[in-house]
Amino acid sequence: MERSNKTAKHIVTNTERKASGSNWNMYKNLISKPKTERKSNEGNNTSQTRRHPKSLKMYATSHHTDLVNPDSKKHSAKKNRQYNTLTKQIAIDCEMVGIGDGTESMVARVSIVNKYGDCLYDKYVKPRELVVDYRTSVSGIRPEHLLNGEDFNVVQKEVADMLKGRLLVGHALKHDLDVLYLSHPRRYLRDTSRYKPFRQLSKGNTPSLKRLTCELLGQEIQAGEHNSVEDARAAMQLYMLYKNKWESERRIR
Repeated sequence: MERSNKTAKHIVTNTERKASGSNWNMYKNLISKPKTERKSNEGNNTSQTRRHPKSLKMYATSHHTDLVNPDSKKHSAKKNRQYNTLTKQIAIDCEMVGIGDGTESMVARVSIVNKYGDCLYDKYVKPRELVVDYRTSVSGIRPEHLLNGEDFNVVQKEVADMLKGRLLVGHALKHDLDVLYLSHPRRYLRDTSRYKPFRQLSKGNTPSLKRLTCELLGQEIQAGEHNSVEDARAAMQLYMLYKNKWESERRIR
């Protein structure tokens, strides 16, 4: 999937796989609109959601309707923000390999994106124990990726520094934090696998990120080997599109 990265950098754009469909570009156009216009659109969508509190698909459709604008390219995000900035919200995803009897997991790759989907951090991690299963069909990790990986202690510290004071978005975040031996205040976690309206799609069970992305965003991910940059982006997109509803529900509690 990717060549070895001996001098891993915080921003690695050539490892990214292009997100399928046009929804990601439409999403970026939405959040790059002037504040007043966003508030107007978001307000309309909130009212639609109240009429259909159990219809996430309808909520997503209302957002995407606002996004279809043939002149949207004229309001390029480049004019309103600086790319690759560390935003208040960041999303993380890790790829893991098997150690011990093969069922135990060790971090092999860490990817972080900002709220715009820009890749801020993407590093392979040098193994600290013998890898018995690279889980390549799912993780996309191969031996050559880890040979020149970054030391775990360096990655752990860099990620911890990025997390400080920020909302952390992801899918099944406990697993990502566990393999990094990190913790994060619960009030700053936004886990798409635990958000109740999302779980309704799986009748209360934990939904897969692949299913959420397909049904709510109209995108296909994880068709073969997973890509941690792509998965982090999908989680962030889900959060940002439902951000107002999500945060208002938290305030009500």
